[in-house]
Amino acid sequence: MMEFDVELDVRNLACPLPILRCKKSLSTMASGQVLYIRATDQAAPKDFEVFCRQTGNTLLASNEKEDIYHFFIRRR
Repeated sequence: MMEFDVELDVRNLACPLPILRCKKSLSTMASGQVLYIRATDQAAPKDFEVFCRQTGNTLLASNEKEDIYHFFIRRR
């Protein structure tokens, strides 16, 4: 597992709540810090990919294990 600064659990939340909570968490973080997110929404992989591309944050890793998606995002 990658090192991270802040953890966000958005399991059992549907779009757009995971993205909104991610945005809120990132706004409290310093540039370069890493946010670790756990989600179960099936749209999450595409949503976080698009979110990072549009906001300039870096999606460091994205994977799925046992129906839970794991994301690591570095704040711009």
